[in-house]
Amino acid sequence: MEVHTICSDEENAKFIVKPEDKKLLNTLPKIKVIGCGGTIASVGSNSSETAGYKIGLTINDLLERLPDLSKVCQIDYEQVCNIDSKEMNEENLMKVYKCISINLQKYDGFVITHGTDTIAESSFFLELTLDFTCPIVLTGSMKPASALSSDSMMNLYSSFVVAANESSRNRGTLIVMNDQITSGFYANKSNANSIDSFNGRQGYLGNFVNNELHYYYPNSKPLGLPTFKLNIHLDDIDMCSKGDYKQILPKVVILYAHQGFNTDIVDLVYPHYDGIVVATMGAGSLPDEVNEYIAKLNIPVVYSKHMDGMVPRVNIPNADNCFSAGYLTPEKARILLQLGIFSKYNYSEIRKSFRGVYGG
Repeated sequence: MEVHTICSDEENAKFIVKPEDKKLLNTLPKIKVIGCGGTIASVGSNSSETAGYKIGLTINDLLERLPDLSKVCQIDYEQVCNIDSKEMNEENLMKVYKCISINLQKYDGFVITHGTDTIAESSFFLELTLDFTCPIVLTGSMKPASALSSDSMMNLYSSFVVAANESSRNRGTLIVMNDQITSGFYANKSNANSIDSFNGRQGYLGNFVNNELHYYYPNSKPLGLPTFKLNIHLDDIDMCSKGDYKQILPKVVILYAHQGFNTDIVDLVYPHYDGIVVATMGAGSLPDEVNEYIAKLNIPVVYSKHMDGMVPRVNIPNADNCFSAGYLTPEKARILLQLGIFSKYNYSEIRKSFRGVYGG
């Protein structure tokens, strides 16, 4: 286990962007924080309100509430959007992608504040599309910043410490919440209400205790990780949102299987989408009638699950257009399929990319 002490003094509860000591300034890592909103940027009508709150804080507001980080890192910040993460659509995600892409060579790490409902999807997308070695840390909170015992400021503070640490390099995207450091590739929100809301059975990397950063394993990224190059002009991603955004990624829908699930819903969505992900019953289980119908479609269909575990390849139809998501959630399987279709992968290449993450 690696232990790193970063900061031992929180005496001054005042945020400082850059230290006054110029010698120290030249030695500290430079971190860019990207504000996207979420519960961490929200306020309630009183300190006991932990639901029904509204976005009310900018990234600058959040930074001003932090303890002194002037001996930890230099910080630049940018508000890319300020939304509930249920509104984190492709347009906003592409803005985050562009912000990091154009700044990768300028900074030693990134911190992204984000709503927790879709933070796992954003971390997975960035993992698959960016060629990076620096820490990219995503964080949020389960209680608004105005709530009693809110987790917001500690999560944000911990994220800066993680992003500024050299030992956080070459680990892929990281989600830092509730003193835990989890691989963004594997992390998933597993509880809608608890502070301990993220599960990453395959991806718990370390924790944060009393200003000490503890990693359990040496630096490495997830095995079999495919990387997709988004062959798009960054100028086409309008950072100022002029309302003329055009969809870049293919349309992939997620269907949720249940008792009585039949071909009607598949038939309804099939003509309008480029691919389908099915959150199956158990480890890839669908009615025989549905399996036979899906195997005849001329679009890719990924079999995922809506619980822990994985979908073995032997549990799905032996058809060219059918793929197992392995351990991936339906949401992450959707992103991987989108990127495969965007990259003009044939069925064999799509299968290879899913096998790389234990599906196929």
